[in-house]
Amino acid sequence: MILTGTEIGSQWESGAIRISDFDPSRITTNSYDLLLGRRIIRYTGEILDPRVNNEYEMVEIPDDGLTLQSGDFVLGETHEMIGSDHNVPLIHAKSGTARLGLFVHVTADLIDIGSYGRSTLQLFATLPVRIYHLMPIAQVTFWKPVGEITLYSGKYAGSTGPMPSLSYRDSAGAAA
Repeated sequence: MILTGTEIGSQWESGAIRISDFDPSRITTNSYDLLLGRRIIRYTGEILDPRVNNEYEMVEIPDDGLTLQSGDFVLGETHEMIGSDHNVPLIHAKSGTARLGLFVHVTADLIDIGSYGRSTLQLFATLPVRIYHLMPIAQVTFWKPVGEITLYSGKYAGSTGPMPSLSYRDSAGAAA
């Protein structure tokens, strides 16, 4: 069962849903609009390997924006920290952004119950496109779970910025 916008607001007021920098004007019919955070990650290696801790650089988006060229891939962050111990947040890209040639994929669009933090966004430019800090980038819906709830405590818990892949921690015989 998906929560309506009105219910998202009510559950935010009760504390059942946590959204930092909450702004009621960003509630829609059944979602809440999320903004792009300031920081992005660019991988610096030629080949990415899931068995090692890959090198990257953290870059801040300037006030006048940052142009991504066709084929650029970066990891961004949501400006907001979001989560819930009672509902399942599900993040989706905004269609208007995709229509500009910027594919936005949430690295784990199904946010675990009990996770609270900034979500990492995969941004892939199919055309040259300019991105800005605080531009509308995604939307989050909240779903009511059925069954016993176990709160998340995994490797991405408490994320405060864009997170590179930590898949090397799961690889047998990891090199790093």
